[in-house]
Amino acid sequence: MTRLAIGFRVKSGFAIAVALRGSAASPSPVARRVVELSDPHVTESRQPYHHGFFTHETDARAIAKRVKVVERCAKQSVAALLADESFAGCRGAALVVGSVIDPASVGNPHIRAHASEGKLFRTVLQSALRSHGIRCDVIVEKQLGVAAAEGLKRGGADITRTVARFGKAIGGPWRADEKAASTAAWLMLRTRSSSA
Repeated sequence: MTRLAIGFRVKSGFAIAVALRGSAASPSPVARRVVELSDPHVTESRQPYHHGFFTHETDARAIAKRVKVVERCAKQSVAALLADESFAGCRGAALVVGSVIDPASVGNPHIRAHASEGKLFRTVLQSALRSHGIRCDVIVEKQLGVAAAEGLKRGGADITRTVARFGKAIGGPWRADEKAASTAAWLMLRTRSSSA
């Protein structure tokens, strides 16, 4: 059975997932999906630590209610993703995130709200994947290029060309988020093959 890895670019309220199959030496793109981590019918769940535009939420009960919605959505979305045959059989995933900063260390309340949301969406996705027996690595987006070059033993230009070919095979849109997710999946293929 060939290896399958999924890369996710985690955003506020959703993630872009890209699956690759094969080995790190010869990866093949399989599919791309949007994974909802919030409820479109509960708009506050997209930014649960915000209270309106540019203000942070101070009502702990409102936050707790929104977090429960996010947890439910993440579990349901990941279960649906893994039920899709294109994503079935995955044992390793990599999550590309903007930051892993501790929200408690952020002084500005608005920036702290963003940091809290980043942590929330990352951790609920990790938890949902781990409940299906999938190992998760987390990579900060600014470190992805260096990690990929070192882990894949390839130059940046070669990685860029290969990732662009993934996009042509899967089809558009193929933006920065899809490129980051596919690079992370490719790196996970290397990680999985070296640990297997």
